[in-house]
Amino acid sequence: MTNVYPSRHPLVAHKLSKLRDVATNPKKFRELIREISALMAYEATTDLLVEPKVVQTPLATYNGVELKEKIGLVPILRAGLGMVEGVWGLMPSAEVWHIGLYRDERTLKPVEYYNKLPIEPTVSVCLILDPMLATGGSAVATVDVLKRWGVHKIKFVGIIGAPEGIRLMQENHPEVPIHLAAIDERLNERGYILPGLGDAGDRQFGTG
Repeated sequence: MTNVYPSRHPLVAHKLSKLRDVATNPKKFRELIREISALMAYEATTDLLVEPKVVQTPLATYNGVELKEKIGLVPILRAGLGMVEGVWGLMPSAEVWHIGLYRDERTLKPVEYYNKLPIEPTVSVCLILDPMLATGGSAVATVDVLKRWGVHKIKFVGIIGAPEGIRLMQENHPEVPIHLAAIDERLNERGYILPGLGDAGDRQFGTG
């Protein structure tokens, strides 16, 4: 799969195994989501542009750098909310813009119910945050929204992806990199990832 980057980091694999465990309670689940998200954001941002900046150390001047691009975090509600804090810890100046989508359980198609993006884009890079890339409908719809908004550099950062969702993303937005902790086997008849981890939103918020 081109432009798809499953993590090979042992810390990610270790934490992901705990995240999948049915015995993991919501508090621990949220902690693991936050930790994995930070690790995934680290891997997904290796190509961010920088510009020179001279800083004064206690001993001398140093020719350093600072980020050139303004970053926006776009969690897909509601499951993506749990990923924000981990990523924000790495880039506290990032803006956060929420997009609300839910999956129609009959058609498995995304339905948009919340979008408060301003008229003009205020960032140059957007990281879409969603733990699960299942059918891919929500991810595709979110990229559509961001492109209409005027953002051209977009990345998807998730935790588990299914081949079906990855394929739909690549068919519709082949230029968008997909960063995942793992790629699982397939979707079941209800559109859930196997072996997966269940409903990421329910497990975070204790509603399952």
